[in-house]
Order: sequence, then structure tokens, then C-alpha cells
Amino acid sequence: MIGEMLANRYEILEKVGDGGMALVYSAKDHLLSRVVAVKILRAQFADDEEFVERFRREARSAASLSHPNIVNIYDVGETDHVHFIVMEFVQGKNLHDLVREHECFSQDIIVNVGKQIAMGLAHAHYHGIIHRDIKPHNILVTDEGRVKVTDFGIAQAMSTTNLTQTGMVLGSVRYFSPEQARGVNVQSASDLYSLGIVLYEMIAGHPPFRGESPIAIALKQIQENPLPLRDSRPDLDGDLEDLVLKLLNKDPKKRPSSAEEVVKVFQRIERRMELQGDGQGGGDQTMPLPAQGKSKGGFGLATRKKRTKNQQKETQKTKTPRRSKGLIILVIL
Repeated sequence: MIGEMLANRYEILEKVGDGGMALVYSAKDHLLSRVVAVKILRAQFADDEEFVERFRREARSAASLSHPNIVNIYDVGETDHVHFIVMEFVQGKNLHDLVREHECFSQDIIVNVGKQIAMGLAHAHYHGIIHRDIKPHNILVTDEGRVKVTDFGIAQAMSTTNLTQTGMVLGSVRYFSPEQARGVNVQSASDLYSLGIVLYEMIAGHPPFRGESPIAIALKQIQENPLPLRDSRPDLDGDLEDLVLKLLNKDPKKRPSSAEEVVKVFQRIERRMELQGDGQGGGDQTMPLPAQGKSKGGFGLATRKKRTKNQQKETQKTKTPRRSKGLIILVIL
């Protein structure tokens, strides 16, 4: 693909990402003289006409979103049976890589990142668009510290195909809401649950529920409560802990009422942290990233107490029945 031209406009420069559904390249938009990201569907998906049509429809819907915390979609097209989406090129890293690189984030950074994700979700939900696949891979952080959510609508398109790969399912199910795990229709509260898992992982260094198969993890999403966050972070801010636990409530009606409400809670925590001198807090809409080559401590990171194997194995089970009909669309697969 390198050097090829799509739609007589986009010159493919280099490969920058490789997912189960698509390959991502940087490209030069010769019409507008800018660098963009081009996501090209893998052949097995491009051959599924129903999926391609749903993919286009969802991409066009997501293209209506315009917000600083959402990756912009510029174009959707097809050239010689190559189906592609043209998006804003984000210079930075995804949150998955940042979590792996840093043992622990400072609490002001966690609050800042969570607030920015919630701001993007609030905008999308206001326009009637649910993400359905909030996870660290789909959260990008620019070199300047701006957080951007990507891949709106992709999960909805994926729900129509039987081509989903096990690795893709395993990666997403760690962030599924209980209602997604049951295979029922989801509302915006599902995105909030997934945000809670992302925040839990930033605090503890790992998602709350892990297992060897998608079904094992999905059952935990439905049946089990996460281990207390203070096992990993004894110094954890009480309001931040309360927010994460509320986001992770199994009952969608008991989660925060909206992403906008979550933003307001984060803003209150930031203001208090700033007054108390607990973090950088305040109205800054971006998070500081470490300079290239800096040690793990260059991010304002705190050390995290190592957990014992016994702590990792312990869980507190709810009274939810052990099996649920419709579990799971995801495990077709």
C-alpha cells in the first residue's frame, strides 16, 4: 500500500497501526495539503456487503461529531474494492500503551484523562451516538496531552458480522458492560461502565476482571464486584474511588445519569485537589505527557504497592444468577 493513491487524493505514507478489523496508515491529503490517518478494512470484512454498508453508515454518523475530545472523521470511500475511512491524524499514543509504559498514574492525571473522555462521550451522547467499545486502545493522547476518543460506531457495525476474531473479542470484553455481556441492547450508560473500567485500570494497573476466555470474563462482568481499589492505591482520593465504583454499578440505572454529570464530578474533584495542593487540577483541558526518554517518574507518577497473588484471586460475588440467556453475542466467534 505504501506510495499508492486512494481516490486520486490520499497518498499512503506509512503503516501506523494494525487492528483485527483494519490497517491504519498515515497519508498525505493532496487536496487539502495535510497529513491524515486512513483506516483500510481487511479483505475478509470488505467482502461482506452487509458489513460494509453498516460500516459506511456508522462512519457517516460518527462524522457528524465535532469535538476536541473526539477524533474527527473526514471521509469514507472505496477504491478498487478497498474500503477506507479518512480520519484526523493524531500524533501521540493510545492509552493502552501509556498504561503499559507507566507503573502508575498520579491522581490528577487520572482525573484529567477521565474528564476529557467523559467530555467526548457527553458530546456524542447528546447527538444520540453511543460508542459501545470504550477501551484504552480507542483512547488516544496527543503529544500535547489532549485526549481523543476514536472509533465511534465501529462496534455497532461489527455486531452485524460473524467475522469477529477471538483476539478482538477478548480485548473488548474486558471493558464490556454487564448488559453488553448479556447480549442485550445498550444505552449510553454502557459507555459509562466502560469508562469506569478504564479508570480502574489507570488506578490499579489492570482491568478489574480478567480470565482465560471471553466467556469467563463476561461472566465476571455480570456476576462479580471488583477488588477494592485501595488494595492497589491506599492513598486513593475518596471522591474518585466513589465515582469509579458508581460507574461500575451492575445496574445501569444506578450509574451516573449522564456523561455530563461525570464531567461535573471530575471538575469538582479537580477544584478540590487544586485547593488542597493534591495535584495539578484546575481547568486545564489537557494532561502533561513525559518528555521522550524520561524515566517513568517524569509524568508525576506515584509508585503502586504490589499486590499479592491471593489479593489478585479474591473476588466478591454478587447474587446475580450464574448464567444469563443470550450470553454472549461476542462468543460466537
